This record gives sequence, structure tokens and C-alpha cells, in this order.
Amino acid sequence: MKTLSILLILFLSPLNDKMPYSAEIIKFQKELNEHYKDKDDSPLTKKDRKQFDGHPFFPIDESYRVTAFFERTAEEEPFKMKTSTERLPEYVQYGIAYFTLKGKTHTLRLLQNVKFSQQADYEGELFLPFNDLTNGKQTYGGGRYIDLKIPEGDQIVIDFNKSYHPYCAYNYIYSCPLPPAENSMEIEVLAGIKMLQM
Repeated sequence: MKTLSILLILFLSPLNDKMPYSAEIIKFQKELNEHYKDKDDSPLTKKDRKQFDGHPFFPIDESYRVTAFFERTAEEEPFKMKTSTERLPEYVQYGIAYFTLKGKTHTLRLLQNVKFSQQADYEGELFLPFNDLTNGKQTYGGGRYIDLKIPEGDQIVIDFNKSYHPYCAYNYIYSCPLPPAENSMEIEVLAGIKMLQM
């Protein structure tokens, strides 16, 4: 629980309007690397943590920060989410994001973990797992994640420069949700985290 709380603080920190965009992303990257170096909370094995010098990232590209149309889907039923193991946590589709990126129109499902959504610490959080054409090459084959806040209106900002890998990309002891087929993007998303070479 402590680890998840730390991740949410890192990924959901509000954008500082006084800070240049590139500086905000660099701050995000630095905090992510610090988390992975932390001996108490890092998902890395002890051996890998000692060798860890930081994640590689794609160049910061503000065109991958998109404002999407947000559609609330309030009548959805919870479903069992496939993971990298046999574990099947309950998620529910909270809404759908529609946007254009690199000349293509995309539709992504925004999810909530049923268990966590009932806890005060995670109220208002949304989970966006996605696949793209970099999977298995520049990025982890099992996809990447973005954490979001429930928007107040019908628009939501999705920043792919803040995408990160699930813990199971680094350590087999973790069980990680797999992006649903509907969240597969038929483009290379050249933003955010890249695969760590140890």
C-alpha cells in the first residue's frame, strides 16, 4: 500500500503552470528514478537496484500531451482484469477518451480498480494501461501505464511523456494488469519510459 501511494504522488502531481513543460517532465523522471533506487520501495531485485543508474526515456515531446474528449460510462459492470499471472483483480470502465495523435484517431478505455476506488487515498484516480507499436522493441512487451485524475468536465489531458512500465517488467514476483485489446494503439508512441537494459 505504501508503494502504491508513493507512485500515485509521483504520477498525479499537478502540472506547475510556472514551470516550463520540459522541466516538469524532467522532475517526473527524476522522482521515478529515485523511487526505483529506494531500497525499501523499489520493485527491482537487490542485485538490479545496485546496478540501476536510471531509466532511459524517449526525448520529451509535448505533442504527446493530448487533450482528449472524455465520455463518462456510468453503467459499466466490473470485470476481471487479465494480469501477468493468474490473479484477476476487479476493474470497471469509468470512461472513454477520444483524441487524435500523429494523424490517427484513438479511443482508450479509462479504468478504476474496484478495491482501490473505495479507499479515500485513491478517490478520483483513473488508470490507463495501453499498448503501442513500440512494445517488445523500445518498451516493455506487456504495455505501459498512465495514471490520471477524474476530470471535472468533458476533457481530460493524457500525457504520454509520463507513461511508465508495470513492476513486472523488472521483477517476476509482481502481478500486473495487461492492457485490454481496446487500448492497443496502432502507432509508435515515442514518449515516456523506455525498456531498462540491465
